[in-house]
Amino acid sequence: MDKCFIDHAGIYDYLKNTTPPDAVELEEILSHARGLKGISFAEAERLLMVEDSDHLVRIADMARFIKEEIYGRRLVLFAPLYFSNLCSNDCLYCAFKKSNTAITRRTLTMDEVRREVQALVQQGQKRILLLSGEGLGKNALEYTVEALETIYSVKVGKGEIRRVNVNIAALPVEGYRTLKAARIGTYQLFQETYHADTYKTMHPSGPKANYLYHLTAMDRAMEAGIDDVGVGILFGLEDYRFEIMALLQHIRHLEERFGTGVHTISVPRLEPATGSDLSVHPPHPVSDRDFRKIISILRITVPYTGMILSTREDAAMRHDALSLGISQISAGSRTNPGGYSESDSAEQFSLGDHRTLEEVIRDIATMGHIPSFCTGCYRLGRTGHDFMDLAKPGLIKQYCLPNALTSFKEYLVNYATPETRAIGHALIEKMLAEIPSDSLRAKTAESLDQIEKGAVDIYV
Repeated sequence: MDKCFIDHAGIYDYLKNTTPPDAVELEEILSHARGLKGISFAEAERLLMVEDSDHLVRIADMARFIKEEIYGRRLVLFAPLYFSNLCSNDCLYCAFKKSNTAITRRTLTMDEVRREVQALVQQGQKRILLLSGEGLGKNALEYTVEALETIYSVKVGKGEIRRVNVNIAALPVEGYRTLKAARIGTYQLFQETYHADTYKTMHPSGPKANYLYHLTAMDRAMEAGIDDVGVGILFGLEDYRFEIMALLQHIRHLEERFGTGVHTISVPRLEPATGSDLSVHPPHPVSDRDFRKIISILRITVPYTGMILSTREDAAMRHDALSLGISQISAGSRTNPGGYSESDSAEQFSLGDHRTLEEVIRDIATMGHIPSFCTGCYRLGRTGHDFMDLAKPGLIKQYCLPNALTSFKEYLVNYATPETRAIGHALIEKMLAEIPSDSLRAKTAESLDQIEKGAVDIYV
């Protein structure tokens, strides 16, 4: 791949010359969205132009409807695990940047990785996102594979990590084949900004400075057979409307070339980071109003794509985002190497939500959301095309709610305090009664009873 598929000139022209849709056009687009098949990318571009407050409410209402219809009250939880803050890049927004002398650098040994994983397992975590700065050079891939083996080997009582997603630097095709063989879940890599000139400014030196190589990483990952890939934008670096339009072009490119788009989209906003003035004063700050708009439009446009929100956002925004379309959140996060078992190095960025995993779980369960630690689809091969073949007709629901309930039950039995357990059990009983199939409801009830008696890792 040596060609940029982001049409910068076309996006500029659209943003400069296009007016918002009127009420009639807006309702026509939203009526298409109600069919739960997504809307065209051209229609999504029209929604991006909306500024009228009443029209934004209509968009948000449709996003809530779609989230509820497709995902129900499920919310997947995970934790990031940083194994190194060494970096060869000088990204202006990041505390890990090479020129920053205000943080202590370290790379975890495998024993330290093991201690971090033990700490996470003891909290009840089942899913990890493995991350690193880009400072390990040629050893980065070898280290990542060894870390994956270490993570999967850790057992604490009945607990273990069952899925490890990976976010590391762009690789050649052979590197991605190595990652796939190491049993990764989703491969994530954020473009940060799709705007080529802004990208060049934000990444003045280091391997990440190559815009096109970074942009085409997902092509190489999918060529290598990784069928679950995740992209992301760091909102605040460029006009969010440009970024969303470019993101949709990226998704279209992957769909046309590989027959399927991305598995997840992450939506972090720029937050203060040690040693970065830029992160305190974003060039294009995204207001809470516009952030809700972004989440709503993405949920409407790509309804079966997972959307991830990090602990950059505070509890209040996370509450709003859950109903608008977010399907995965990090909880109890630390963004520094060693942050779970100790704390002696600076984090990559400031956290907005400092609550523990249990505090987050209790909160979202009180809101009526089912915290899910399910990894069933990935371990049974329901990924990529196969996942979408089940998701788009709505068949994935027959797996998702039962698996969410059983994985939540496992957390409650083995890790929760009595207060959280009481809240969780009441919610499980309520949601169990809402399973429409008598046979599936009975099977789920049986699985829940088995977990209460000591069984673990039950899924369909």
